[in-house]
Amino acid sequence: MLFTALALPALIVAMLVDRLIGDPDRIWRRLPHPVVLIGRLIDRLEAKLRTAEDDAVTLQRRGRLLVAVLVPVALLVGLVLQVALLALPLGWLWLGIVMSTLLAQKSLIDHVRAVATGLGIDVAAGRDAVAKIVGRDTTVLDAAGVGRAATESLAENLSDGLVAPVFWAVLLGLPGLLAYKAINTADSMIGYRNARYRDFGRAAARLDDLVNIVPARMTAILCVAAAPGLGSVQNGLRIAGRHSQLHRSPNAGWPEAAFAGVLGLRLSGPRHYNGQPTDEPWVGEGNPEIGSDEIAKGLRLADRAWALALVLVLLLWLLG
Repeated sequence: MLFTALALPALIVAMLVDRLIGDPDRIWRRLPHPVVLIGRLIDRLEAKLRTAEDDAVTLQRRGRLLVAVLVPVALLVGLVLQVALLALPLGWLWLGIVMSTLLAQKSLIDHVRAVATGLGIDVAAGRDAVAKIVGRDTTVLDAAGVGRAATESLAENLSDGLVAPVFWAVLLGLPGLLAYKAINTADSMIGYRNARYRDFGRAAARLDDLVNIVPARMTAILCVAAAPGLGSVQNGLRIAGRHSQLHRSPNAGWPEAAFAGVLGLRLSGPRHYNGQPTDEPWVGEGNPEIGSDEIAKGLRLADRAWALALVLVLLLWLLG
């Protein structure tokens, strides 16, 4: 059995350690982070599997092969580590510490808070901070654009960096958590719709969409449930239901629409990628002028959603 009763308390430890400590630089300057190791494996597989002469069909086939190698390796490594750690005294504690390295709540909160702090100084400082967490062209953003970019990243990465990893850890323990991070990392590295990766990265992008279907919608539910006293539950439900499908991503639209509805904001909209303008639809019907105060409310909503997720895991453990 991949998942044992000890993996649930381990996951609780992981969520607490990640939120309180995160990824200490002093450790990861000396050791390669697990996600860095996953990235290196993806780079090596890409170097082995593709050549400049490959046609579209060959690239798609070899992209599927990369995923077919990557995911079983991640599952196997996760299983071996889980069995080895649980064999130790207080094994659930050590397993939780290892799991914490694959969650990203504190890192997300810190990066988005840095954008709010930067905007409090000037637009340039806000742009510099938000450029670290988004892939769009930030040089053309005004203050409101910086605020929207930060809030969108907060909503999307609340799903990718916390809810989805926790979901797969609940189902499959460390093997599921590690496999999810491998899939998500592959999507972030090769799942682009540009000339280089449109064919080779298609399988990675589609698999990432698949494994995030449930977590993205769970994130929206958690955000709406966390709304009382901070925003509107009714509006969160309404906007999530109506606007989630307006987003270019089949999954990211759910947490972004929930954030927009709960907090009374308008997200997404026109933007620039690689110097080219894109006419993205708006998500939400509220205020598009997002500044430090609105980002701060978004951070509180994200932390409330984290707390609710922790309570759910705790209840699963207590209920056996």
